[in-house]
Amino acid sequence: MSAKKPDLRIVLCSPRGFCAGVVRAIDTVERALTIYGAPVYVRHEIVHNKYVVDSLKTKGAIFVEELAEIPDDTNAPVVFSAHGVPKSVPAEAKSRNFFSLDATCPLVTKVHREAAIHFKRGREILLIGHSHHPEVVGTLGQLPAGAVTLIETAEDAKTFVPKDPNNLAFVTQTTLSIDDTAEIVTLLKQRFPNVNGPHKEDICYATTNRQLAVKKVAPVVDALIVVGAPNSSNSQRLREVAEREGCPIAVLAQRASDIDWSRFEGITSLGITAGASAPEVIVEEIMGAFAERYELHVETVSAAEENEFFPLPRSLRPDAAAAE
Repeated sequence: MSAKKPDLRIVLCSPRGFCAGVVRAIDTVERALTIYGAPVYVRHEIVHNKYVVDSLKTKGAIFVEELAEIPDDTNAPVVFSAHGVPKSVPAEAKSRNFFSLDATCPLVTKVHREAAIHFKRGREILLIGHSHHPEVVGTLGQLPAGAVTLIETAEDAKTFVPKDPNNLAFVTQTTLSIDDTAEIVTLLKQRFPNVNGPHKEDICYATTNRQLAVKKVAPVVDALIVVGAPNSSNSQRLREVAEREGCPIAVLAQRASDIDWSRFEGITSLGITAGASAPEVIVEEIMGAFAERYELHVETVSAAEENEFFPLPRSLRPDAAAAE
């Protein structure tokens, strides 16, 4: 007879996984494939998740990093990813007569608009974010070179020298750590009391809610797995939040096959969450892998209710054809 499996308490973080912006972006590609057929070109990974990208590839999506990789004579739709793009990208698409669909998350578009308004009002703009992240590249690219200064760390906030301390504004990347950003914003406000900030936090509701759930769960489990990709900013922040809240083992996993089982020896409780671009099917896959080794006792800890919904780009909505 097989030995009895050890008990393992699984604490699922809620909310976790897909946010409304990610759902909208993936739906944009799938709907375009349904209406126009393959191929549909997508500039940059639609969301930072290999499983999602691979499944869209099998349906006929072709991922490119730059529009230069797309043939001139194509009639296929070209989709911009959820992270947003610099203004030069839609301009290039237009000059090459591409039919483009913008799947930028509306909460990222909100940050673009804020930056444009500050610029119009003649303010020097600070962007709190991580260099090279596509969302930051897109936000920087909304305005002329030099109009926005990137602030990545508290140290940057301490040493930044403005042209005019009374004519400053800041915006932030939507997928940052609430705590890290709060520290930077506090420093900026101490140094420049007249700095203009967003009316409402730029860090999006989904990032905030997922971090709050991890804050509740991390202190009460032996280990925590964040389902997400290494290049997913919001997933990396969830892992950092878990570590900061005292969770002894906090790891990122893209699939069950990533799990280093030696790290989980002897645990009696495990938290699981998923970044905003990670599908629930992988949460289930990872729970299945643990179920082979443990007797699972599953509970859910909820930090917030989410019911946000963002409609598809207008040209993909069912009523669009009737309005033509």
